[in-house]
Amino acid sequence: MQNDQAELLRAVHDAHGAALFRYVYRLTGDYGLAQDVVQESLLRAWKKPSILQQSDESARAWLFTVARNLVIDDRRSARRAHEFATDTVPERPGPDRTGQVLDAWLLSDALSNLSYEHRSAIVGAYYLGQSVAEIARAEDVPEGTIKSRLHYALRALKLALQERGVTE
Repeated sequence: MQNDQAELLRAVHDAHGAALFRYVYRLTGDYGLAQDVVQESLLRAWKKPSILQQSDESARAWLFTVARNLVIDDRRSARRAHEFATDTVPERPGPDRTGQVLDAWLLSDALSNLSYEHRSAIVGAYYLGQSVAEIARAEDVPEGTIKSRLHYALRALKLALQERGVTE
């Protein structure tokens, strides 16, 4: 029974599928929608085996009527009324930066717990890319003092990050 129905549907598709597609495409102007409508029309024919057993002209008329009604239903749908085509996308998807923002927040919080001298040494060296000599000139202290501050500042920063559960 199912094989007979499948053969009948295949025969109806072969006989009318191309003409039905051209008809729906002329109605819609949308290739994808035309394919969907033809597929839905054939699916409805599959669900009504009596249609497949009718004469060739009756089956064709039924398929074209169903396709036309599907197009009309699509045009009347709320989805169609609220959508419009555009060439530009309003928002471009981008990478998720949540992790970076949280890391920056945690690091900023940990840096705020350091003394001014230690914080300025780390910011100068690691964020501004200054050399030890440049930081020493800006702070008006010996280079050895900056090296020492960097050493102790990094230890203090590591401890502050450990307290926040960032490092082990």
